[in-house]
Amino acid sequence: MQPKPHQNILLDERISGALVGAAVGDALGGPVEGYSPEQILERHGGRVHGIVGPWHGDDWRTARPLAPYHKGDGHVTDDTLMTHALVRVYTRVRDHLDAYAIADHLVPDLMTEPRWIPELEGEALPLQRIFLAEKWLVTRIHYGHADPREAGTGNIVNCGAAMYMAPVGLVNAADPRAAYAEALDIAGAHQSSYGREAAGVLAAAVAAACTPGATPDSVVSACLSLAKDGTRAAIERVCEEASRHTDFESALRPLREAVAPYDTVGPDYRTPSLGARRPSRLHAIEELPVALGMVLVARGDYRHAVLGAVNYGRDCDSIATMAGALAGALGSPVPEDWAKTVAEASRLDLWEPATALTAVAREIFAQDVARWRTHEQAFASLGGQECSD
Repeated sequence: MQPKPHQNILLDERISGALVGAAVGDALGGPVEGYSPEQILERHGGRVHGIVGPWHGDDWRTARPLAPYHKGDGHVTDDTLMTHALVRVYTRVRDHLDAYAIADHLVPDLMTEPRWIPELEGEALPLQRIFLAEKWLVTRIHYGHADPREAGTGNIVNCGAAMYMAPVGLVNAADPRAAYAEALDIAGAHQSSYGREAAGVLAAAVAAACTPGATPDSVVSACLSLAKDGTRAAIERVCEEASRHTDFESALRPLREAVAPYDTVGPDYRTPSLGARRPSRLHAIEELPVALGMVLVARGDYRHAVLGAVNYGRDCDSIATMAGALAGALGSPVPEDWAKTVAEASRLDLWEPATALTAVAREIFAQDVARWRTHEQAFASLGGQECSD
């Protein structure tokens, strides 16, 4: 049975819930990223139920393949660094974004502004921390002078764009179709194929979650109304399986089996298959369908959804980032102790980006209304229809 929808959660609370929720999910998933549920179970003597330390303990500085990153102990990863960078772009532009905004603002932010990098425990350019698929933005746009709308073509197809698209859904709160279109434009600078599609659908999901009375089921319905090709098929199949479970423990293996036919990485996450991350209309990234599935299993509860995503393993920091954003946008509260620990450990104000984005979202909505009124009057003068009162 679905819990009662969060009818009275206001915009600022939903934006804060989504952005703080995404960061906390990211930090919880970071130390177990790349491992299987069985390996996580053995390493931790049970399931992960909160913030844990590095996989290799005090040897994190030298242990491969993770060195030199301090993953764990409440440190956020590049998912959050990219999300906050996109929020900064919105605060500069103060309007809807497109691929050119990414070229003009996000790329310089990554390569010219030193910031505190929690996993490096020091200040550095974000470019020095982000994954190669995100470095592609700088390579193609700054050095290759590619058209920003097409710069994502040729990159490996992964969740790199989807993982930081929650702000697009929040700016377009309660309008999934607009969020989908804006995210697709933005993501063209970074990704192609089903990686770009996932970015659009994740933004739509967050926008749908902000709708008063939204439930996990209504969020999935919004996604299915917009998603295309393998992404739609994967979401449908995973969420069909998720509806049979009420506890993440029983869902871990079934959700993996449901998404496996659409995932190109293969069974060994650290040794991708020959066809991994190549463009296709038949496939999907793994992270988005599983995140939606875990939110369904949890009936929208933040703690349950994020812990399910974390214990799923594989790319679980990104899965938990997405699940955390969705549950937070639905209005399920982020545990205060988790948020406080992550903020302190990462030396980041997790709430400031939400405050800034809320102000921008209101400004953009006012501009949208003014633009619509202008269009409405022009259309009516053409004899298209009468203006509404």
